[in-house]
Amino acid sequence: MTFIKTEFPELLIIEPTVYTDSRGYFFESYNENEFKKAGVDIKFLQDNQSKSSYGVIRGLHYQLAPYAQTKLIRVLSGLILDVVVDLRKGSPTYGKSFTLELSDKNNKQLFIPKGFAHGFSVLSDTAEVIYKCDAFYNKASETGIAYNDPELGIDWQIPAHLAIISDKDKINPLFKNCKNNFNF
Repeated sequence: MTFIKTEFPELLIIEPTVYTDSRGYFFESYNENEFKKAGVDIKFLQDNQSKSSYGVIRGLHYQLAPYAQTKLIRVLSGLILDVVVDLRKGSPTYGKSFTLELSDKNNKQLFIPKGFAHGFSVLSDTAEVIYKCDAFYNKASETGIAYNDPELGIDWQIPAHLAIISDKDKINPLFKNCKNNFNF
C-alpha cells in the first residue's frame, strides 16, 4: 500500500498493492497497521455505499464540527471524478479544490481529513462508490457548497445539460456564504 501526499495538507492518495493471476485480483483496501505506519491513526465507524448513473453529481457535502467526518473513498465499479474543497481557515490550500479520478481499474483511494467538502461526478455508465467515515452521520450538522460555484471553478467533466443534481444540492450556498467552523 502506497500513501501519496498531495499539495493539500493531510489529503492523501492511497494506491493498494494489487495481486493478479488467472483467477482475478486481490488487494487490501484498508489495513489499520499500514495506515498507522503512514502516520494516520484513525478509527472508522461507518461505511456508506452509493450507486449512480452517468451525469450524477453528488456534493459538495460536509458535516460541521464537532460532527465532521474523515472519509476514505474508493470505487467498486465504474469511474468517478472525486472532488474536495479545503474549508480549513489558515490552510495554505484554503478555498481550493482538488480532483482525482477513482475507478475500479486504478483502485486508487482518497483519504479526506475533516475540514473538506466532498463530492463526485459519475463519468461511466454507472458507478458504485464506498467510503469509510470516522464519525456517524449527523443530520443537524450536515451542510454543503454549490457544486457550480464560479469562484471554485470545478470542472465536473459532465456537460451541464446532462448533469443530474439532487434538489438539495441545487440550493447549497456559494463557498463565500457557506457555514464553516474549521481551522487548520
